[in-house]
Amino acid sequence: MASPAFADRPDPLAGHPQALRPLTADLVAAVLGNRGYDVVADDDGDLVGRWDDSLIWFLRQGTLGELLQVRTLTAPTFGIEHVPPLYAFCNSWNHDQLWPKAFVHVDDDGRARVCGEVITDLERGVTPHQLDQLLDCGITAGCQLAAAVGLLPGGTPG
Repeated sequence: MASPAFADRPDPLAGHPQALRPLTADLVAAVLGNRGYDVVADDDGDLVGRWDDSLIWFLRQGTLGELLQVRTLTAPTFGIEHVPPLYAFCNSWNHDQLWPKAFVHVDDDGRARVCGEVITDLERGVTPHQLDQLLDCGITAGCQLAAAVGLLPGGTPG
């Protein structure tokens, strides 16, 4: 089941299930839609969905769009004075956890947030099953990071 925004295009999940195919926004949307996840294209055409209070983007990076990036923006915001403890949290997280890579982002308004990302190079292609597993990993790991950030002192709900 494809996302409504992609409903008028050919089904990217059709064909042999073990055949490698290029990473496309249509394929990502179809795999997420097949799981029942609701995602939309933002103003830049990037796919984004909400898991609890956090946003997760599904981005294609690289010259040919061959890099899959699942980026989580956790909901709590923190004052600029909390940046050093947030750096310490991210360093500890990155030491103890394989995914996602955690980092601190300071918005233009001076509020800090913790983000996470999982990046996979799919230059040679991907099967829908492989993509499903990669997306599930990125979403699950991003939600685990978001839950841990939600327990940090000083955060304001997003």
